[in-house]
Amino acid sequence: MGKLFYIMGKSASGKDTLYRILAGDQSLGLRLVIPYTTRPVRQGEREGETYHFVDKVRLDEMRAQGRVIESRCYHTVHGDWYYFTADDGQIDLSAGDYLMIGTLESYEKTREYLGKDRVIPIYVEVEDGERLQRALNRERIQKEPKYQEMCRRFLADAEDFNEGQLERLEISRKFCNDMMERCLAEIRAFITDCS
Repeated sequence: MGKLFYIMGKSASGKDTLYRILAGDQSLGLRLVIPYTTRPVRQGEREGETYHFVDKVRLDEMRAQGRVIESRCYHTVHGDWYYFTADDGQIDLSAGDYLMIGTLESYEKTREYLGKDRVIPIYVEVEDGERLQRALNRERIQKEPKYQEMCRRFLADAEDFNEGQLERLEISRKFCNDMMERCLAEIRAFITDCS
């Protein structure tokens, strides 16, 4: 039976970069789970690559069919945007291993849906001072830096990923991303050992 390896971590921990590299690593043979969103397509995005783009009506239909594994709503200045994972045939654990990225909340719901022994957490962490510096450096190069939002996310992560939450979900193995290559090597070895 295959496993779903679930990458998560606080903002600016490097989880997106790690995800992209692992997703492209043919030696691991991981299949990707593409989540859904109701937000508009951004420049450079294509349907079915980063997300499946649907409207709220389609989300409600999938909910009514019992096909929504987990969902989150973000209240934006443009209205409510939903992000969700669906039982749409993408995940067939009898066919192999998968890779997914998400939040602690989405990990918990996915684990409840698929089974605790089938969803394997890959929790990425970085020392808070380094993480804050990375976030600041990333924000500075934006055309319109949003420092308040950066600070809000930093503080929210402290609550969302507190030690009590990690313990409750039995996430004890953590991958320190202070050196990307070493972190990648550790994650690759972990995935190989668990497969």
